[in-house]
Order: sequence, then C-alpha cells, then structure tokens
Amino acid sequence: MIKNPTPRIIAFLTATILTCVVSVISLIFQSKWLEVSISSALTFAISYLLTLYALEFFIYRKIKLIYKSIHQLKTKKSDPLLPPLFGIIEDPISEVTKDVLKWAEDQTVEIEQLKKNEEFRKEFLGNVSHELKTPIFNIQGYIHTLLEGAMDDPDINIHFLTKAAKSTDRIAALVEDLESISQLESGYLTMEMETFDIHDLTKDIFDSLEFMAREKQIEFGFKAGADAPFIVEADKSRIRQVLVNLISNSIKYGNTGGRTLLGLYDMDENILIEVSDNGIGIEAEHIPRLFERFFRVDRSRSRSGGGTGLGLAIVKHIIEAHNQTINVRSSPGIGTTFGFTLKKA
Repeated sequence: MIKNPTPRIIAFLTATILTCVVSVISLIFQSKWLEVSISSALTFAISYLLTLYALEFFIYRKIKLIYKSIHQLKTKKSDPLLPPLFGIIEDPISEVTKDVLKWAEDQTVEIEQLKKNEEFRKEFLGNVSHELKTPIFNIQGYIHTLLEGAMDDPDINIHFLTKAAKSTDRIAALVEDLESISQLESGYLTMEMETFDIHDLTKDIFDSLEFMAREKQIEFGFKAGADAPFIVEADKSRIRQVLVNLISNSIKYGNTGGRTLLGLYDMDENILIEVSDNGIGIEAEHIPRLFERFFRVDRSRSRSGGGTGLGLAIVKHIIEAHNQTINVRSSPGIGTTFGFTLKKA
C-alpha cells in the first residue's frame, strides 16, 4: 500500500488497472497481439489523462478554493501560492494538508493569546481602579470633612490638606508611571543613547537618596572591584530611573541598620550591574511575578511606602528597550540582588 500517493501515482495506478482489464478482455475476444497492444496503449493514455483531469477538475479545484481562503486570511493577499496540478511532481494535496494544519495550529495559539490578553486587560483595569480608589476616597473624605466645619480649625485643616496633598501626589505618580509604561510598551519612547560612567551615576544617586537611607540607618557602598569607572552606552536618564527604583526598593524593604551595595562587573561586551541588600528577601514563589504590573509581595507594606506597583515593570521595560536583560535572586531573611546588563562603551 502506497502511503500518501501523489495525483500522478493515483492516475498511473488507475490507468494500469483499467489497461489490464481491457487487455484481458481483448485477449479473450481478439487474437491479434498488435490490436491488443494498440487498444491497451490507448486505454492507458486515455484513462491516465482522464483520471488526472478528474482529480484537477472535481477535487483539486475544490482544495484550491479552500487553500485560497486560508491563504487570504494568513497573508491578506488574493493570489494563492498553490501551483497547478499538472505542472508539478510533488504531492500538492499533502502540501495543502500541512499548510492547513499549520494554519489551524497558529489560529489556536492566537486564540489562546487573545484569551490571555483579555484576562490581562481585565486584571489590569481592576488593578488601576483599585490603586486609584484609595487616594480618591481619601481626598474626598478630607474635603468633605473640611467643608463640614473642620476648615475653621487651623490645626485640623492643615493636617487634612497635607494628607489630601499626599493622596494627589500618589495619583500623579500613578498616572506618570502608567504613561511611562504605555510609551515603553508601544515603542513610542525611544532611547537617547550616550556614553557615561555608571559608577559616577550611582554615586550621584547614593547622594540623592542619602536622607531616605539615613532614616533607616542603611549604609551605601560598592562591592570589591566596583569602586572604579565603568563606561557604558545607554540612555542615562532612563538608567538613572532604573537605579533609583532598585536602590529605593532596597531601602524600603531593607532592615534597619542594613546596607545596600552596588556591584559592577566587566562581562566582555557588557557591564553587569547588581544592586544588593541584606533586607527581608522575597519568597521563591513570588519571584516569577515580580516584574508584573501592580504585583506586590506585601500589598499593605508596599502601599504604605508610597509605591505605585509599576516600578519594577517599568525597570524591566527600560532594560529590554536597551536589548538587555534583568534578573533577580533572593532568599528570605538574607537579602535580594537585582542584576542587569548594559552595553560596554
């Protein structure tokens, strides 16, 4: 039994069988071998051509219509790639089968992706509304309290106005982060590449965050071999944003009296930058979701620290916009290390 026969083989086998039948019948009723040979040859030729024509007209054309529809859905073009049946040696039906199966597989993957995107959209909208709801309700409460008479008390009105201002700052920060991540994901925001010393940039950030670190008695420093110039090629303002976020997190979730250390390593074509702390650490089950938007290991603690829940998602997008990678390793009670690479200048 021939597996996956081509149209030519089908036509050949059909013609051969018919020729054999006609030849046997001719031999029975005719004795001249010349006449039998001629009739057999004509029978073979005619049946071969008729079989191929039948396959082309009744079957193959129907397959071409199906293929053309699928091809238009795949490529948005009107002319199919399937060649005529008579002009090829390979099995066109087999090729169509493969293409249809591939198309069906792609459609399944696309549908699954659309379902995931829909779930993600719903979760994202729920998270945004949840993040906005708290500060808006706070502002609403403070304003109504002031309008109901607290405005006349200087101590109370200043206290409530200060809290309302903090809530508006939180909303502004959330909107700004949402705008940043939207621009990064859409590719609208381009990277302004320049050459600079990542060591000097980190020292400047340490100085700017010194007051925040002093409140928790956290010390800044460089790991062995990192207290030296390391020249990279990147968007300086965006890398500053990355480092500020990572170092700020190391302070927020660091232990009182702890330390935040920066490591710089020459990796031939790239420079590896690591921000390490000896803080509370992160459970292993939370690490895969750490860079998701609005994901928080400890929601109450993160929100009280003023975070929008978008910081690490923005960090990941910035690093990926540089065609680089970022990773994290952490152990509860020991500390956390975020590492990312930048192109060496």
